[in-house]
Amino acid sequence: MTESKSLFGSTSAVYQPLAARMRPATLDEYVGQSHLIGHDKPLRKAIEQGNLHSMIFWGPPGVGKTTLAKLIAHYADATFHQISAVTSGVKEIREALAVADQAAVMGRKTLLFVDEIHRFNKSQQDAFLPHIEEGRFIMLGATTENPSFELNNALLSRMRVYKLQAIEAGELKGLVKRALDTDSELAQRSLTLTESALDTLVKSAQGDARRVLGTLETAVDLASSNQLGDEEIAQVLGDQYRRFDKGGERFYEQISALHKSVRGSDPDASLYWLMRMLDGGCDPLYVARRVVRMASEDIGNADPRALQLAVQAWDVQDRLGSPEGELTIAQAVLYLASAPKSNAVYMAYNKAKAFVRETDDYEVPNHLCNAPTKLMKEQGVGSDYRYAHDYEGAFAAGERYMPEQIVGTQFYHPVNRGLEIKIAEKLAHLDDLNERSEWRRYESE
Repeated sequence: MTESKSLFGSTSAVYQPLAARMRPATLDEYVGQSHLIGHDKPLRKAIEQGNLHSMIFWGPPGVGKTTLAKLIAHYADATFHQISAVTSGVKEIREALAVADQAAVMGRKTLLFVDEIHRFNKSQQDAFLPHIEEGRFIMLGATTENPSFELNNALLSRMRVYKLQAIEAGELKGLVKRALDTDSELAQRSLTLTESALDTLVKSAQGDARRVLGTLETAVDLASSNQLGDEEIAQVLGDQYRRFDKGGERFYEQISALHKSVRGSDPDASLYWLMRMLDGGCDPLYVARRVVRMASEDIGNADPRALQLAVQAWDVQDRLGSPEGELTIAQAVLYLASAPKSNAVYMAYNKAKAFVRETDDYEVPNHLCNAPTKLMKEQGVGSDYRYAHDYEGAFAAGERYMPEQIVGTQFYHPVNRGLEIKIAEKLAHLDDLNERSEWRRYESE
């Protein structure tokens, strides 16, 4: 139990978790985000001078978004009012406006902190716009999701976005040691933490200060002596202690890192990111599906075996599950990372897709149409089609398969790597045969 009063409100005779007890009272006590609130940073100067502006804090859980918001309100001597987009609606928004109006009567500014702001729908987000423009309150939104995708452009244009980062391991270690030394409830027990246990504790938190303090507090409750070791930490963490946000920013960052490592032909980095995702609880079938995409997008016909191996790995994972399936996914990832690279198929696909969307719907040339009825045969539909297998090399030189209006359009450009070297040579040879052929499908040629 704690009995105190701070800038975060009265906590008299109310139990507070360790993370709440360790909330900083000043910017100097704040842990992390030195890229934003270092002594020479513009945001730090603005906070210390009390110059508020509406902003978005974007970052993973437990990196200090709420704490920094409260500190900003404290330095600006502003009324702090918090709502959550998860549980709030029109009623809570009206109450926030009433708080802001009352504070204005007293000559104070109001900082409205909206947690999980991305949970508000478009109309709810739009409702804040006139009040921000009028200066009725300063709005600070917190989100774990990319604001570019989750927030309206109109709202974003009126708020400055600051990206908060996972807290570094060294800073988390300092926070843990400070908690053991300065927190009244921990300090009286004269607790010590072995270096090995400290490393495990910090690693498990994955940059989350709230999580590291919560785990520490639970471990303290389980401790039978004044020393916390690997056994106490392991007992709290259990088998799964990695954080993997399956629908959030961290998820997309890691799959992006895996894809780019494969594309960049770095098998070791590819394997590392694969194991990070699997170790964090990502569905192996999702990874397998993305590996299939990598095979077509970044390797293509430079080595068609890559696609076969990727599909087979997906099939093994689907049939056998783990760990056999994960091993085959790793095999596929290493093969793809080591294979010759070509994005020619991917580029051709996108080019053809855009071309079809932007041009007219040309008719299929008469010679390429089938004539399944007597009438169509009498009209000569498909009558002058040249069957490729009737010619040397199964190639009817001079024949055209594009509509006449776009003959000569080219989408596919093989690269000078892997099997596409041979493909390019063959296509060049066929082009030469077409050029030397005396037979031409279209008179315009």
